[in-house]
Amino acid sequence: MDGFDSRISPRSSDVCKNPEEPEGEDEDVQENALNSTNFDEKPVIIASCLRKEYIGKRKHCFSKRKKKTATRNVSFCVRKGEVLGLLGHNGAGKSTSIKMISGDTKPTAGQVLLKGSSEGDDLGFLGYCPQENALWPNLTVREHLEVFAAVKGLRKADAAVAITRLVGALQLQDQQKRPVKALSEGIKRKLCFALSILGNPPVVLLDEPSTGMDPEGQQRMWQAIRATFKNTGRGALLTTHYMSEAEAVCDRVAIMVSGRLRCIGSIQHLKSKFGKVYLLETKVKTPTQVEPLHSEILRLFPQAARQERYSSLMVYKLPVEDVRPLAQAFFKLETVKQSYDLEEYSLSQSTLEQVFLELSKEQELENFDDELDPSVKWKLLPQEEP
Repeated sequence: MDGFDSRISPRSSDVCKNPEEPEGEDEDVQENALNSTNFDEKPVIIASCLRKEYIGKRKHCFSKRKKKTATRNVSFCVRKGEVLGLLGHNGAGKSTSIKMISGDTKPTAGQVLLKGSSEGDDLGFLGYCPQENALWPNLTVREHLEVFAAVKGLRKADAAVAITRLVGALQLQDQQKRPVKALSEGIKRKLCFALSILGNPPVVLLDEPSTGMDPEGQQRMWQAIRATFKNTGRGALLTTHYMSEAEAVCDRVAIMVSGRLRCIGSIQHLKSKFGKVYLLETKVKTPTQVEPLHSEILRLFPQAARQERYSSLMVYKLPVEDVRPLAQAFFKLETVKQSYDLEEYSLSQSTLEQVFLELSKEQELENFDDELDPSVKWKLLPQEEP
């Protein structure tokens, strides 16, 4: 494939076919997989049917070691100028996916294609910020940046300009002469991120880049991520546990559950498609109106479920079918506002976090089932006589 460097991935002749056919995939995931190579401009990352198996631990000394499948048929692409967020609980397959793309782990099946640098420079085309800080304890922040700039082939003058810009953007001026062993975890993450984007590589992998950082440091990093990739020919894959991080920096989001890609799309698209409820908050001016208002809400929205009540503030979950069409729902609420003298009300979609938690429930159930040993028969013990 022109413009792609597949030296990290298996060559096409070495690619193992995935033993499983995709089952029950969301239509957006299917379309994403089919159209990965169908753009006017080639994406910077193409992951095709990635599968990774590990040998699991024995449950008993006489039992066989079972294979554990970390990812199954994972396919997605990252376009130019895009930050794609990969979300999932621990064990969902996020880090395994990013390690296969970086070349740290060889896929059991499937293929990865990465866009190489236009100058043919094989050293600097991939930027990687792993979960574990890969730093030298005795080198200073400045020395790290200078070493990486040299390895990436930057000329001395260009390196000095790039380092000054990064140090300023991430507010590392006061840390430049300090050795890594004296730095806080948040500053170490800043440094790892700076090293990954030094030299403007076209492909960057960010594995939970802001873990351990204070809120102000996170905001700085998020601004730097957006500025690095927006309206450029570069792209990034980012894994995170923070919904706020995904909303702040990601153009699209993919949610992984039990090694499978469960959905992919813009945040608004996922909210609209997978959000099962709307959240209604109402605030009355006089507490005596609370119960009459509650009765009226149940009359207008029969399936409304009251979640919380704080004095004059009431919160309800409304099923999507009770709310749509939205114009009618707002018309009803405006009537209620006038009749019951509401101070204010709000009607909002499910948050990204609610969508994520809903989709991730199946992984929690699978993990619970896996922990139960089918060979053990459970029996209630007879109760002792008092």
